Amino acid sequence: MSRKALGRGLSALIPEAPAQSPLYAAGSESDGRPLKVPIDKVRPNHLQPRRHFDSAALSELASSIKQHGLAQPIVVSYDATTRSYELIAGERRWRATQLAGFNEIEVVVRTPKDDQQRMAIALIENLQREDLNPIEVALGYLRLMKEFGINQSELGQEVGKSKSGISNTLRLLELSEEIQKSLQFGQISEGHGRALLTITDPIRRHEAFLKITEEKLSVRETETLAKQIESGDIPVEPKLVRPALVPKSADLVALEESLQHLLGTKVEIRTRKNPAKGSLTIHYFSFDDFDRIIKIIKK
Repeated sequence: MSRKALGRGLSALIPEAPAQSPLYAAGSESDGRPLKVPIDKVRPNHLQPRRHFDSAALSELASSIKQHGLAQPIVVSYDATTRSYELIAGERRWRATQLAGFNEIEVVVRTPKDDQQRMAIALIENLQREDLNPIEVALGYLRLMKEFGINQSELGQEVGKSKSGISNTLRLLELSEEIQKSLQFGQISEGHGRALLTITDPIRRHEAFLKITEEKLSVRETETLAKQIESGDIPVEPKLVRPALVPKSADLVALEESLQHLLGTKVEIRTRKNPAKGSLTIHYFSFDDFDRIIKIIKK
């Protein structure tokens, strides 16, 4: 069987995976029809490629599930030792179903060959549903390539993308941490990120990024700006000398990520030489976003 773009849906991935595919080994099987299980017997996928769950979007999905039910079962594997289920794909739906107050959830049980196959299925399922942000997609691509020892062309065949598409997405990881976070939280789009990559000077790239966010430039306007910067049509402005940032500890990074997941937005914690002093910055990108964050804080 020749390899095809994986557009037939997750139910086809495991049982019909071709033996020569580096991502899916032969011998995987579908374990039956959808069934309902106690929602507290399901635990998250330890290989989940998704890093960020938008709280507002989860609330909207929970309301939809409460009104119409779960449109598509989540995919899990069964652990006979603990008599529980581990998510393979559908953590967003699982979280929203919990938020909606349901005690049971509909699942499809499958048996991945190993952790590599489990992770591949979780990533591809999210890619098909367009649930991942560009940085999560890029990190997922990179992880698949490293763990399976495949190149960009082979990965493109597996996920139904061109080699150039894979390459362009991976290049987003060359952007600075601040720009990557803006991509993760939807402050700028993947198109903005690709346009910024055409600016070779990191300092001028950052200046362009600040202009994009401050002036709400479109992708087309960003592309024009990048061309002008690279051609020298826009002169270099004097740089302001900024104080060196104190490197963040692992505990501080973990706290920052925890707050980002809680609030569903970009959060920055900066400390001074005296760690007892610093600043906590919570970003919002619209008035609705601001109101949502305030409601979470007031709870």
